[in-house]
This record gives sequence, structure tokens and C-alpha cells, in this order.
Amino acid sequence: MAIEMEHIQCLIIGGGPAGYTAAIYASRAGLVPVLYEGLQPGGQLTTTTDIENFPGFENGVDGQGLMDAMRAQARRLGADLRTGTVTSADLSSRPFRLSVDGDTEIEAEAMIIATGATAKYLGLPSEEKFRGMGVSACATCDGFFYRGKTVAVVGGGDTACEEATYLASLCSKVYMIVRRDVLRASEAMQEKVRNMENIEILWNCNTQEVLGDATGVTGARLLRKDGMEFDIKIDGFFLAIGHHPNSELFSRWVDVDGNGYIITDGKTSKTNVEGVFAAGDVQDPMYRQAVTAAASGCRAALDLERFLSSK
Repeated sequence: MAIEMEHIQCLIIGGGPAGYTAAIYASRAGLVPVLYEGLQPGGQLTTTTDIENFPGFENGVDGQGLMDAMRAQARRLGADLRTGTVTSADLSSRPFRLSVDGDTEIEAEAMIIATGATAKYLGLPSEEKFRGMGVSACATCDGFFYRGKTVAVVGGGDTACEEATYLASLCSKVYMIVRRDVLRASEAMQEKVRNMENIEILWNCNTQEVLGDATGVTGARLLRKDGMEFDIKIDGFFLAIGHHPNSELFSRWVDVDGNGYIITDGKTSKTNVEGVFAAGDVQDPMYRQAVTAAASGCRAALDLERFLSSK
């Protein structure tokens, strides 16, 4: 028996700030968008307890609460929000053909990819245990909570140096845990680290375990290359070993950079495939903030509306 194909005018893939904002704007434009939320409705922000830097919340806002509010707003305006994960896609021609959870077939006249990026973690059980309780992958998001405290940053590249120098402006002490005896960062970023007196680099070290109690992170157990194991006392543990954009499903058709981020045209959200737009962290290797993701979701919805109007 043939599988019935559902035809969708405006498809949004991903339920984070970019996806929900795109759904809000597309709904107001009368496009009746269908949004598939994926494995983690709300995206990375649902793992963040307090957000101090999203405009409009004087006393901050809980990450899950913010995503719930965006989701409810999109639904109230008419967006069709669905549970499900897009598992295959054919973007070779319009309408685009996609499968959801391997058993639901849909086709879309235009679509917005807002699947986000996943922060890379070390894979330690203790790291997972204290995620959101002192373990973070975003210094800009969470550094404020460690003002005057001691933290550690894992990594030796440009991102790690950038995170460390940012945290050093807030914290009393910053350890950089570097697994080699050199930094991979550019000379300019290394110079910034060297100029911060409260940054101490722990060379040739790997994290064995994140230490903590019911209140959160209290330290980290490190193993040095020479076999010496030792503990450091810290209040926060920051990962800066990169992000992985969730673009693999579409990279056969849309252009991506060397790290997998979807390439968009100038200040627009347009990809190289006509009718396919990208928003949020899946196309943003630089900022990766909730507010910039929301803004790009707005741009994507406006770009998609103009595209459909021209057809």
C-alpha cells in the first residue's frame, strides 16, 4: 500500500530558540508552519538553569521556562508543533521530500534548518552528573555565576583561550587544562592568556573525574602525562573543546564549511539550495547565543516568506 504523502508549505526542523522564533514569524505571516522538535525540544537551553543575558528578564529566566514560553507563543499564533525527528531528506528538487522517524513521509515547498549544534564533552559520567550544576560548555552564558570564584577550562585552542580570558575577567582564578605541552591557539590568543595573571595552565593533563556534592562541582581529578594524579579545587568546570553542528542529514545538498556549519549567503539565511534556509547554531560557528539564534530564526522566516511570495 502506498504511503500517503503530506504536503507542507513551510517546514521548520528543530525546536530551539531559532526554530521557535521562525515559527512565530511564519505563523504571523499566515504560513501555518509545521515544526518538528527533534530529540530535545527546546534545544541546549533546556539544560541551563539560569539565563541572565536574554533581554527582557530583569532577574534572569530559567532555560526550560524560556523555551516553554517561546513554544507556547508559537503554538498560540498557529504553528503546528510536532514531536518527531527528521531522519532522512532529499533536497535535490522542490518540493523537498523528507522522512520523520523513518515512517512518516512529508514534502515541503520551503524549509528552515534549525537543528542547532551539540557541544563536545569528554564523556565522563561525573561530567554528565554535574551538567548544569557547575559543568558548562558556554562561558558567555554561565560565567556570570562564578564571579570571584575559581573555575577550570578544558581545551587548548582559540575557543578555550577566549573562554579562559573571558572568565579571568570575572573569576579570581582560572585553570586551563591542556592535554598537550603547547596551545593550539593562534599567537594572538596565546598572548591574551599570557597577559592574564590569574590564568594558570596545567600542561599535559587529562581530566579523570569531575568532583562534587549535592551543591554542585567542587573540584576535578587530573592525570598528568608523567602518571601523577592530583585534584584541584574549583567551583565551575567549562568545556571548550568545540561544538558539532547537527547538519549531517543535509550536507549532501547544502554547502557546509570545514567544520560542518551550514554556509548562508551574506547576511541572509539562504543556503545554496533554493527554498532551503538555515538559522541558529547549525550555521553560526562564532556567537552561539540564544538571542542571536532567535534573531536568525526571525531572518529565516522573513526570507522564506519572501521566497514563497515570489513563486
